[in-house]
Amino acid sequence: MTLRLATAGDLDAIMALERASFPTDAWRESTMAAELTGEHGHYLVDEQEGRVVGYGGLRALRGGSDADIQTIALSPENRGRGRGRTLLRALIAEAVSRGARELFLEVRADNPVAEGLYRSEGFAELGRRPRYYQPDDVDAIVMRLDLTTWSAE
Repeated sequence: MTLRLATAGDLDAIMALERASFPTDAWRESTMAAELTGEHGHYLVDEQEGRVVGYGGLRALRGGSDADIQTIALSPENRGRGRGRTLLRALIAEAVSRGARELFLEVRADNPVAEGLYRSEGFAELGRRPRYYQPDDVDAIVMRLDLTTWSAE
């Protein structure tokens, strides 16, 4: 497993994973391209044998009190092996290094594996956004992590 900063050159590989992971509500390519090059974003890719098998993104203004996990996705054959946790922890560490004290994310209510990962790292549910994920009418679970008490094991 190799994590590195994502570049604009990773866009095609990221979009392939995005579309496979989120078939009904994948981000548009232009949106992802803007995220990869934006000044407040921090995107990582997970490589295996030179191939991008996962990615994750954070939006955090340096010196801001809060940050947001934008997305995390892995190829199906690489799920359940700790790679998502490694990506998540790297994004959390970046949020801490940028001075954030709180970290937020939304997770689909029909994705108990992801929700379980976030809970295991200390995220707590704040509330729900009914029918947030369209066109599937799936609720978003809004979660928060207190970064002042978080530490990777």
